[in-house]
Amino acid sequence: MLIALIAKDKAGHLETRKSNRDAHLAYIKETGVVTQAGPLLGADAQMCGSLVVLDVADMAAAEAWARQDPYAKAGLFETVELIQWNKVI
Repeated sequence: MLIALIAKDKAGHLETRKSNRDAHLAYIKETGVVTQAGPLLGADAQMCGSLVVLDVADMAAAEAWARQDPYAKAGLFETVELIQWNKVI
C-alpha cells in the first residue's frame, strides 16, 4: 500500500530541520519503505515541510513509521497527513 506523508514544519524551525536531517535520511535508508521523498519549499525557496511516499503493509505501519521519524521526534512538524496514494505515472 502506498501512503503519501505530507508534513508542514512549524514556523521558524528551519534549524531544527537542518540539525536532524542526517538522522532523518539515515532512518529513510534503514527502514527501506520510502519510495520517494523530498522537502517542500516555501516562497523563499527554503525547506518548510516534507513529502514522503511510503510502501507499507497498511495505514498502521505508515503511522508507526511517521511517529519514529527523527523529524517528528524533534518536534519539527506543525501538521502531518497520511493519505493512501495510487501511483499512475
